[in-house]
Order: sequence, then structure tokens, then C-alpha cells
Amino acid sequence: THMISGLIQLPWWGYIVFTLVVTHITIASITIFLHRHQAHRALELHAIPSHFFRFWLWLTTGMVTKEWTAIHRKHHAKCETIDDPHSPQILSIGKVLKEGSELYRKEAKNMKTLERYGEGTPDDWIERNVYTKHSVKGVASMLIINLVLFGPIGLTIWAVQMAWSPVLAAGIVNGVGHYWGYRNFQPEDASRNIVPWGILIGGEELHNNHHAYATSARLSNKWYEFDIGWMYICILKAVGLAKVKKMAPKLRLDKTKSKCDSDTLQAVILHRYEVLAKYAHSLKKIFAKEIEQFNLERRNLDQEITKEALVQIAENGEEERFTSVVYKDSWHKGVVGIVASRLTETYYRPTLVFTKSGDKLAASARSVKGFDVYNALQSCSEYIEQFGGHKYAAGLTLKEEQFESFKAQFEKVVSETIDPNLLIPEIR
Repeated sequence: THMISGLIQLPWWGYIVFTLVVTHITIASITIFLHRHQAHRALELHAIPSHFFRFWLWLTTGMVTKEWTAIHRKHHAKCETIDDPHSPQILSIGKVLKEGSELYRKEAKNMKTLERYGEGTPDDWIERNVYTKHSVKGVASMLIINLVLFGPIGLTIWAVQMAWSPVLAAGIVNGVGHYWGYRNFQPEDASRNIVPWGILIGGEELHNNHHAYATSARLSNKWYEFDIGWMYICILKAVGLAKVKKMAPKLRLDKTKSKCDSDTLQAVILHRYEVLAKYAHSLKKIFAKEIEQFNLERRNLDQEITKEALVQIAENGEEERFTSVVYKDSWHKGVVGIVASRLTETYYRPTLVFTKSGDKLAASARSVKGFDVYNALQSCSEYIEQFGGHKYAAGLTLKEEQFESFKAQFEKVVSETIDPNLLIPEIR
């Protein structure tokens, strides 16, 4: 029975958990060993984890360290060009997603790529005589192990293991990571952070961060981002099995520096996107505060002018007229329209508020529902220099000496043409 069902029998969910664990170990091996340690030299690894990762990758992927490293380094050197082994911007997103592993195998046959970009990778006896020479025997051994342990279901587990890296790493990271997502930085390529939480693909989801600082051992950059590969590296570091060599520099404001030197210039260039983002954020806060203050001052100003205009109407005994026409040379031109609207609400009749503008008077006119103030101004055009607007609002300028004559004529025109019922506000 054991020979048919395998040495280990698990509930259905146990097989799923086992598959997720072993595939995650494969992803961790790729991101920590192949990517950050071998391709970019961002950290040093002790012989124990290094040999474990090499052995595990041989079992679960059959990938050769020199091939993977060389292809990845070439990707960075030729990113988004026709020489890039797997750019979705050049080859199309569909091709990279569907044929990611085929693109890898094709480039692995390019001896020039391996010679130029594959330096510094392991070249010991086991690498030459086992991992490279017999790369297929590794995945075959994994199949046998799964079948012995779990029986026929082991074949399904093995199939998932074989597909996991090509789909997630070769497909999603190389494809989607250069096609869709958000950008913290602006390197000269199309790299994107797929999601801010790098768990399923070992932190490789933070692809834009990686392309901005390729030699950093940590791929997360913002406080809300998580790189599980970095967490594993920290654990290895804590037990003396890893040493971090390079990290993405953090932007820091040195308030003690009073002059811009070469270091400052280099930091600004290096962090140009973050510097501009922080600068824009600070400007936004400053502008918001200034706008708030401006709006407060304008509200106070229009309320003050409205009070002065109401006093002027009362002192002149003009409460019972058909129009409100007021003037003071010190009133702010920017709020006379608002004041005119407020006066219209108070007396509910056509209103003009004048102020001094250069050597002339400028006014803003407002009307009540149903009365065409523009036509009324046309009837007073002999006193007006310029005017324009529409039925319920208009603007005009006139000479100061024409003010009283215009005021009398405007009152006359309105009183003769307006329906008295229009001077009664509607109550809704």
C-alpha cells in the first residue's frame, strides 16, 4: 500500500501547505542567492546557506547559477532595448508572461552573454560536475522524491514546483514588473512595483525599487512596503550566516550644512524623484495654508465692505429705491462682485458696487431673477466707458464724474422697466 500511496499520507490541505512551503523556499533561494547575492553582490552568504540554496535550486528548478546571473545582469545592462533578454516593452507583455522560461533558455545558449556577464559565480567541483553538467537530473530527482513520499499526488506537487518559478519569476516579475504597477523612483526603464507587499515572490514584487538601487540587499523602501526576502536575510544575518554589503541610501536632511557641495549635488541627483516629491508636498502644505489665510482675509474683507455699503445706503436714505448703487474708492476690486451679491440678497433689487480702478471707476452688477441687468446698462451706455456680461451679472467702467448721472439714469431705467413683482423674493 505504501508503495502505491507513498511513505507519507496527508489530508488534502496538507498537500497544499507542503506545496506552498517548498515553492516558497524555491522563491527565497532565487531572490536571496541568485538575485541579491550572486547577480548584484548585495550581500555575502556563509557556505551553509549558500550550498543549501544551490542544492535546492538544482532540485527544484534545474537553473544554472552562472546562466541565471549572466542573463539577469544583461537585463540590467540592456534594459528595455532590443538586447534585453526579456523586456515586455520590446517583446510584448503577452510573450514575456507566456514564454518567460523559453526566453531564459534561449539566452542561456548565448555564450557571449555567459562570458561577459557571468563572472564571479561558483566554479567549484560540484558546480562543474553536478549542478551544471547534470542540471536535468536535479529536477528528475525531485520528481522521484515526491513520488516516493506522496505517491501519485507527488507528480502534481512536482508539476506545481516546476511551474512556480517560470510563472512567478520569469513571467510576472519580468513581465508585469516592467508593465503595470506604481513607481517610487524614475530609473531610465519601465520598472514598476507590482504591489507594496513582497511576500508571494519573495520581495521581487518591489521591482521599481530594485531597478532604482540594483545593488541594495533590501527591496522595500517606503514605510508601508514589506520585503519578506529582506526579513529572511536579517534572520541569516542575526545568526551569522549573512553579511549585508549594500543598501539603498536613505534621503536625510542635514540642517547643519549651509552650503551646497558635491555630496549635496550627488544626493539630490540620486534621490531626485523623492526630493521633488517631498518638495512638492511641502509646497502643497504651504500653498494650502496661504490659500486658507487668503480666503479668511477675503471673507473678512467682503463682510466689512458689505457693512460699509449697507451703512451708505441707509445714510443716503436709499432703502426704498428700485436699485442699489454704492461706491467707495478704497473698496477692494476683487470682492465687489461678492458684495454686490450680498446686497442683492439683502434688498433684492438690481445692484452695482463701484470702486476706484486707475483713473476710472469699475463696478460689478448683479440682478434679480427675471430682470435683464445687461439691457438696463445698455440704456445707460451714454455714461459708460465699457461694459459686458449677461442677463444677471455684468461689469462696467466709467469716468468718476459720470457716476452720479449714471446712478440717476440706472435708477430711472430700472424703475420704468422692472415688474414690481420681481422685487419680491421667492420663498421656497
